[in-house]
Amino acid sequence: MSSAVPGTAMIMAAGKGTRMMPLTATRPKPLVEVAGSTLLDHVLDLLRGAGVGRIVVNVHYLADQIEAHLAAHAGDLAVAISDERALLRDTGGGLVKALPLIPDDPFFCINADNWFTDGGENLLRRMADAWDAERMDVLMLVVPFERAGNTQGTGDFDLAADGRLSREGGKRARPYVWTGVQLLARHVVADPPADVFSTNVFWDRAIARGRCYGLVHQGGWFDVGYPEAIGLTEAALARG
Repeated sequence: MSSAVPGTAMIMAAGKGTRMMPLTATRPKPLVEVAGSTLLDHVLDLLRGAGVGRIVVNVHYLADQIEAHLAAHAGDLAVAISDERALLRDTGGGLVKALPLIPDDPFFCINADNWFTDGGENLLRRMADAWDAERMDVLMLVVPFERAGNTQGTGDFDLAADGRLSREGGKRARPYVWTGVQLLARHVVADPPADVFSTNVFWDRAIARGRCYGLVHQGGWFDVGYPEAIGLTEAALARG
């Protein structure tokens, strides 16, 4: 295992934020605020706390706002923009386009529509400590379904005793929810099936090889992908 924290993280910030309408009619979802902080700044703080110094951010919807915010709030980080203005590529296609900007192996990839509280240690440092390149292609941070704040899903993965993730069979309730944070080996981002596709393609390949693992988050986690979730998250944070 390695405890060296990868130096680069990709932040997924290109989506249209459809579920967050009408709040996203005039601003991109990563700039929606929770408890006085934008979702994007919350991710930046998490990265700073882990010692990650370089970020790659993909942009499409209201991209100028994202770029201006980063210029004002991420000056201590090395920022590279993966420009998807011409074509929104979904998560997998976004990774493929951004890969030349990512020097580290492995690297973090984080969605900008979740809220975290730490369970005593920076969650990215915990992931770096758990990473084992000999066994893993993908390491996802997951949370038990009963602790998945505001989730509108039914759970994403089964988690074996050895840490491997799976999701065999049809859609059904599963005990673990993906938090939107993952650690990826660069070689996973290969052989894209199209310009526009989901990261699920890479996950399924890693699962088939027995190289997709999960780490259970020890702190709080909240899905902040729809308007009502903002107040629910703020109320939960106020309760501690």
